[in-house]
Amino acid sequence: MSYYQLLFPIYQWAAKRMCLDCQPFIKKGSKILDLGCGSAIVAKNFQDFFQAEVIGVDIRDRRIFKIPFQIIDGFHLPFPEKYFDLVLISYVLHHSEDPIAILKEAKRVSKKIIIYEDLPEDILSKIYCQLHGLTFNKLFQENNNVSFRAAKEWEEIFQKIGLTIIFKKRINNFPIKKELYILGA
Repeated sequence: MSYYQLLFPIYQWAAKRMCLDCQPFIKKGSKILDLGCGSAIVAKNFQDFFQAEVIGVDIRDRRIFKIPFQIIDGFHLPFPEKYFDLVLISYVLHHSEDPIAILKEAKRVSKKIIIYEDLPEDILSKIYCQLHGLTFNKLFQENNNVSFRAAKEWEEIFQKIGLTIIFKKRINNFPIKKELYILGA
């Protein structure tokens, strides 16, 4: 049994909440890229909830749902400009070697970007982020490329690369601070 299968009920519940959070911003039948799709639990929920065409990409194939999928190098997306209605990046950027390059690629291939990120903005969230980074690296990655940023830092990055914040929402999941961003590309 895999890690994702073991924690499936928790991931499934979170994915359903994410669909509800994003409902005002996604049209039925949208073409969605799940960047860093991991298990594909979130991708499958978005596919079903929004009756969407979803493609997942990641640096390794760890899917437990067989959605359309491509392995990527973590820096470039093999799709033409504005190919997708939106790119979903859920809890991925802090694991990326170059999150700015990933954001620029997401901007290139889509009209809209939806981001969920953990924020190290108080002592409990900082501890969680550190533990999450260590355990994720032990279970899934063989590197230490974990870089959590505060909301203000993400917002400065978005502005610097020309992404407009359409909507943001603090997700209170005690003790972890999380933020949802809907960005215009």
